[in-house]
Parts: sequence; structure tokens; C-alpha cells
Amino acid sequence: MSVGFIGAGQVAHALVRGFTAAGVIAAHRITASSPDTNHPTVMGLRKLGVNFTTSNKETVNKSDVLFLAVKPHIIPFVLDEIGPDIQDRHLIVSCAAGVTISSIEKKLLQYCPNPKVMRCMTNTPVVVREGATVYAIGIHAEAEDAKLLEQLMASVGYCTEVEEDLIDAVTGLSGSGPAYAFTAIDALADGGVKMGLPRRLAVRLGAQAMLGAARMLLDSEQHPGQLKDNVCSPGGATIHALHVMESGGFRSLLINAVEESCIRTRELQFLADQEKIPKSAIKKTTLDQVMQQPGVTVADVGVRSAGISLFNGRKTSTKKN
Repeated sequence: MSVGFIGAGQVAHALVRGFTAAGVIAAHRITASSPDTNHPTVMGLRKLGVNFTTSNKETVNKSDVLFLAVKPHIIPFVLDEIGPDIQDRHLIVSCAAGVTISSIEKKLLQYCPNPKVMRCMTNTPVVVREGATVYAIGIHAEAEDAKLLEQLMASVGYCTEVEEDLIDAVTGLSGSGPAYAFTAIDALADGGVKMGLPRRLAVRLGAQAMLGAARMLLDSEQHPGQLKDNVCSPGGATIHALHVMESGGFRSLLINAVEESCIRTRELQFLADQEKIPKSAIKKTTLDQVMQQPGVTVADVGVRSAGISLFNGRKTSTKKN
């Protein structure tokens, strides 16, 4: 089996590190493609021994399992590019937030009669094999395809199958969840520093408290509220601290964060369906590739025909191949 990643960003880098650490696939059996050859994650993949290329078609041709690890609004253009190269052996796994299986199948049906498509949502802790992944299967994917994906993803953390209409909510919860946790640890460490702890120690203690609490919950059959109550002595320091958190709307903030992430995920699907690239979403390293796709015009991307940088406004020379 060989694995390919179209897109060599954080998701691809995290999964490759997890897969190779778990020993489920050797680095030389993995190929990744990206137009940005100098990105830190690309350098990281190369150091791991992954085959890197700027050609998406080459990645397709060298892979059996193909992960689509690009931004949602790029997916339609990638599918138009690689569609003619998709064969019966390929298992297409989309990691793009909000992009539905049916939208991918619709694209690929122009080139392949039975495209095997699956959709997954994972998170960055796959790097340390503590990821949280859910997946859904398309109409042409078979049970053995689901088993293969689950074996891969279970090697880097928790993995389970869900109905596709639940994946947007999963994105808001566990997909974005590590960012919530890192923010919480950072804030806890700030509190420790405020009360006199060295920064390094404060961060370590905050992270260890989160890690230990998570492990206690996963190893217990108790409700998290009960475990919380077990820490709170009557009239003690912890219940006073929780009162402050409740007064600040701590629970509501987390609930709202999950909801907003979920809503944004659905908006990203809408952008992908439009098959137009908003100016704010284009990186200068991918602009040329986007402009070369069928049906994309200068008006679609909101830039002048002369080569420019979207970040600094300076004109750049247009290179001819």
C-alpha cells in the first residue's frame, strides 16, 4: 500500500508523523505534493523521508490511498486536475472541512464510474498518536475501504465511523478542539505566572493537569460533572475558582466556540460549491496554479492580470516557462 497527500500543510505533516511513528507505513511509501516548496511542513516531510513533488498528478499515480489535505475552496480545482488520473484502485479521503462526499463524487464521476470517496475529520494530536478522528463513507466505497482507513487512523488515536451529517459538528468540537485546549493552557499558565510561578513550570503544570484530567475521564465511567465535583471541597479554593469561571460565562464561551466553528465549516462548503476563490484566501504561492484551472478568470480571484503579491502590493515579474 502507498499513501499520497495532496497538500503538504499541517494536516499532512501531522498524519505522516503519526503514521510513521506508529509503524503502519514507511516514509518512502508516502508521497506529498504542494506548490510551496519552502514551507516548514514541506521541509519537515522531506526530513522524514517522504517523497515530495510539486505535481499533484504524480502524487495520484504513486498512491493507493489519497488524502485531500488542501483548503476547502481549493478542492474543486484539485479534483478537475487529478480527475483523469483517478483509477479503480484509488481510495480518496477528504480532510477538507465542510466539503461533502457527494460534491467530490459528482466531480469525479466525470472521469471515473465508481469513485471510492470517504470523508474524515481528524486533529493535530495525531502527531503524538492521540488524535480524534471520525469518518464517513461514500456510496461507492466498500467495507474493506472503511476498514483500511480505520486501521490507518486508529494507529494515531481514536477513530470511529459516523453519519456524514455529524462531521461538521465534529469539526467544531474535536477538529478545532486542540486550539481551545492550547488557549486554556496558555491562560492557566498566565494565572500561574501572575501568582509567582516561573513560566516554564506554569505551562508544564497546566498541560499536565489537562492531560491527567482527560485520562481520568476516558478511563472512568463517571460524568465529567461528577469528576469536577470530586475536586471541589465545600468552601474550598476550587469551588471559589469555578464560581469565577461561571460568572465569566466559561461554559457558554466553549459552547459558542463549537457552534461558530461548525457554522464556519458549512460556509466553507458553500465557497467550495461556488468554485471561486476569494481574494483573501489565496496565497501568492498558489495563485498561478489556481489561475491555470479551467473556468477561473481574473475577476473570480479579484486581482489584476499583471503579476502581483497579494500581501505587499509590489508588482512582481511574470515568469514564462
